[in-house]
Amino acid sequence: MEIVKIRVKNYRALKDFSMDWQKPLSLIIGKNNCGKTSLISIMQTFFSEGKGPGIRYDDFNLEFKLRLTDCIACKKSEWDNTDIQGIELFLYIEYNESDNIANISPLLMDLDPDNHMVVLNIEYVLNDINQLKMDYDKYFEKLSSGKKNARNKQQLFERFMRDKSKNYFKTVYKAIKYDYTIHECNPDIFTILDKNILHLSRIVSIKSIGAKRETDNKENDTSLSSLSNQYYERVKGEAGDPVLEEFEAQLLKTDHELTGLYSKVFEEIVGKVKRFGGTKENETIIQINSTLGRQELIKDNTVMTYKSGDQELPESYNGLGYLNLISIIIQIETIMAEFRCDSDKEKMPADINILFIEEPEAHTHPQLQYIFIKNIKELLREGKKCKDGSDIVVQTLITTHSSHIVAECDFDDIKYFCRVSPYAVISKNLCSLEAEYKDETDPNNKRYKFLKQYLTLNYAEVFFADKVILYEGDTERILLPAMMRKIDQEEEASGMPLLSQNISIIAAGANSQLFSPLLAFLDIKTLIITDIDAVKKKEIKGKGTYYVACEVEKGEKTSNHALNYYFKEALENWGRNDLTNDLTFFKKQNAKQKVLSYIQKNWQQNEDGKLMIAYQTKEENGKEYYSRSFEDAFFCCNRQFIIDNISNFHCLKNKKYFDEKDESGIYQYSPYELAEKCVKSKPAFPMEVLLNSESDGKCDYSNWKIPSYIKEGLLWLKQD
Repeated sequence: MEIVKIRVKNYRALKDFSMDWQKPLSLIIGKNNCGKTSLISIMQTFFSEGKGPGIRYDDFNLEFKLRLTDCIACKKSEWDNTDIQGIELFLYIEYNESDNIANISPLLMDLDPDNHMVVLNIEYVLNDINQLKMDYDKYFEKLSSGKKNARNKQQLFERFMRDKSKNYFKTVYKAIKYDYTIHECNPDIFTILDKNILHLSRIVSIKSIGAKRETDNKENDTSLSSLSNQYYERVKGEAGDPVLEEFEAQLLKTDHELTGLYSKVFEEIVGKVKRFGGTKENETIIQINSTLGRQELIKDNTVMTYKSGDQELPESYNGLGYLNLISIIIQIETIMAEFRCDSDKEKMPADINILFIEEPEAHTHPQLQYIFIKNIKELLREGKKCKDGSDIVVQTLITTHSSHIVAECDFDDIKYFCRVSPYAVISKNLCSLEAEYKDETDPNNKRYKFLKQYLTLNYAEVFFADKVILYEGDTERILLPAMMRKIDQEEEASGMPLLSQNISIIAAGANSQLFSPLLAFLDIKTLIITDIDAVKKKEIKGKGTYYVACEVEKGEKTSNHALNYYFKEALENWGRNDLTNDLTFFKKQNAKQKVLSYIQKNWQQNEDGKLMIAYQTKEENGKEYYSRSFEDAFFCCNRQFIIDNISNFHCLKNKKYFDEKDESGIYQYSPYELAEKCVKSKPAFPMEVLLNSESDGKCDYSNWKIPSYIKEGLLWLKQD
């Protein structure tokens, strides 16, 4: 028996949220404030052992609150009974023929042997909308003081609901009809359940290890020792356990010895008590006895230490990373013992046990993070084993911001949470990318295998980014941070600084099209920096006709596969109306036309899209000039910078070409020719650009310009 799907409506950012859950362990990833903690919170809230869910008014989805305010406070609309009336949680529970279904029997809506799914629906919904209206009207008249503007109405209503919302909502438990033929539930067919008959705790038990753990390395900290005590409480064995019997025998012996010592230690105080008539001879005799109990002894008299050489050091002397890791392991072991009901043999384990672990990477270096995620599955597998050999059902959710943990985890285990609006979050299965990469040209799905390997080895942090840059070569990689800083310093008033934004930078080479399904999956603002790569036909004697690199003005087409891929639809439309070559198309595109959206599995031009392709555009340097590559573009707009520092550019050859002019004063060599004939070492070139950079007090790189196409792209990316 296991939960295979969770659906949440109207709780915080989980407006209409669903998540598949087919794995014993799932990793939830995503940037901050994308709903990871909210999912844990609503589960804990609805399955708490208290009197009812601890729902606050601020837990409702913002859109729901605005709708309620509009209806009750502003009286602009009537409450529509078809709308969601509050917060809802759906658990899709799948069972098989070998499972004991006694606890979930109230959820069974039919006896069809082919239907192995039940759906539990817990609602926290409005009980009486009319009563709410009347009570709020009285409250408003009392406190508004004649200030009946819209803002005052909204503020007062929020204040009222924060104090009184619990009076107008009730918790309802339902069994929902599930149609296995269409793999959907029918919310119109349900049975209302009595919570006392349902016995939620027998169906689902939830435990969590929060991100804010008790460990620190202050001198007086003994949190690990405390956790070891908790562990003992949960795992202490039954009568007959030889280890515990030996423990008890040793305690009896110690009790006897301590009692003899206590009589001497307390002899004086007992004598003073006798002096005041507190005791009578042969009637009331005071004696101090030792009564060590194993529980109390473990609780109050054990301290965890660690060894360094021959020295025993207190736990606080350990690093925070190790303290955190040890803490998680002890807590997992303790919780697994609770799930197994080791300390209460009269109690049966729940049908489904859920363990949440938040951000296990806290304070740990990458290697420890790798070790944790490598071993966690085995630790959980061992913890599921009961003494009778049976297994309990444990489903584990781990939330993380660690790219190292993601890199070591199977794609099939990963759930990607992302915001699709200020009010809503969705969950995506990372494994669904595999289907997006499949096509007839790649039957073995080598592209997907490459992506998995490439991301996990190098760029798993992309899953936590707000924005992405894909670059082509080493030159761009080295200079990008400097160019971003230069943009920030020169365009101070224009949006949040690039270097203050959460941007992941990925090497894509000339094959950024391989990342297309990933970019569509992530659905975040992305800039691809690439080259226009102009080529023309050339007849090579004895070998035939080939396309060779050339200046853009002499080019016939682009050899850049990424450009042809992303602009495929636009090029097709262009070809219907214009018989000129595709290079003409790319030269004519303005900044807005380089922005694309992924629509119906195709990239289409859309100025409001989330993907921009930045390639060389015209550079103004005395005359209009189209560059072919980064070096070409850089030399075009920074020729004087190179000339002024030519002796310091050891990566260049044929240095005289930069300053050679004809009789009319025109440079003899074009920027394209300089890029082709003068660059001796491409990796060294950007480093020497940085070495020769100067600051004017405002900008750290004031003596050179960013090529216009990169500046165009970075300015676009900078904006929200």
